Amino acid sequence: MSGGGKSNMPVDDDDDNKGQVSGRKVFREFDCPVCTANNPVESAFTDGDELLCNYCGSQFLVKLADDGRMKLKEM
Repeated sequence: MSGGGKSNMPVDDDDDNKGQVSGRKVFREFDCPVCTANNPVESAFTDGDELLCNYCGSQFLVKLADDGRMKLKEM
């Protein structure tokens, strides 16, 4: 991935880049809004989960917009 690269990609059982688990949209990576580092994670995350940037240490709360896109609120 170069330049803007893909970020905030959802995940499912068939393709590690998009989908839902138990009816909830889930993700396996995020781009830190503070330092722009890509952060892949082992366990999928979704609305209401807390995340930690592995590079700069910033913490975020995951919120899903009405259109299903992930938004990260710095804690």
